[in-house]
Amino acid sequence: MEHSGTQWNEAATKRALVLVNAKARRGQESMAPVLQRLEAGNLAVTVEPFEALPEIARDIVRLRKSADLVVVCGGDGSVSSAAVAVMESGLPMGIIPMGTANDLARTLEIPLELVEAAGVIARGDTRAIDIGTVNGHAFFNVASIGLSADLAGGLDPVLKRRFGRLGYALAAMKVLARARPFAATIAENGKTISVKTYQIAIGNGRHYGGGNVVEETARIDDGHLDLYSLEVSNLWKLALMLRSFRSGRHGAWSEVRTARSVEFDIKTRRPMPVNADGEIVTSTPAHFKVHPNAISVFAPAG
Repeated sequence: MEHSGTQWNEAATKRALVLVNAKARRGQESMAPVLQRLEAGNLAVTVEPFEALPEIARDIVRLRKSADLVVVCGGDGSVSSAAVAVMESGLPMGIIPMGTANDLARTLEIPLELVEAAGVIARGDTRAIDIGTVNGHAFFNVASIGLSADLAGGLDPVLKRRFGRLGYALAAMKVLARARPFAATIAENGKTISVKTYQIAIGNGRHYGGGNVVEETARIDDGHLDLYSLEVSNLWKLALMLRSFRSGRHGAWSEVRTARSVEFDIKTRRPMPVNADGEIVTSTPAHFKVHPNAISVFAPAG
């Protein structure tokens, strides 16, 4: 992985604002070893718990002047909810991956073991990455309309916490059984096309959906967004496509439309929910935009 970041001066004590989502899948695990690893890296730690995602941005705004870095302990939805506030604060962000999919951690090669992830922050290597927004709501991995949004809207939080990926799989089977295609228009670079599709997904990073790849060459610091539209005639053909989605080569299928741009506008006949990094955040019509090098994150060097 390319690394174009910086390293902090380890001699000076830094103040770390540690935001912990107790409702994350691993939110009930002991934070003591994580905090000890951060403190061993010469960080003065202040812990703030939160449960509702809007709280995290308010906490950052309220406490940003008393911190030198922000550490988000939660899943992809928690990290994305913090993104705009962190970006506006100008502070670097650390990630302790405590969710179900942890796709941003995968993209950045941050260890999924919590103490090891804390070690990445303590070592101080940072890199600048892009942020995607949809109607002003941030996402790091992918935002989508259709199947994934239906899944996010219908997934029982208790099922998600208790069964993790199995919970996703059970919910996905229910969504697929009742899925219907929808009509949409996609506008980019001055061109507008009309499609009939089951899903439109727009990726900023590399991984989404527990390890699927947005596009084979996608990176989280490449300055653009990658779109695909799933225009199959028979939804059960997805079973044949799964390996392609895992590797990011789904564009090779004639039923999958792909595009790359810095902005997209999606309209549908009726308002449809938009899922950003696992959370329903807005609805169509939707404007998607990339913000290059918008935020500095702690990530492994090299």
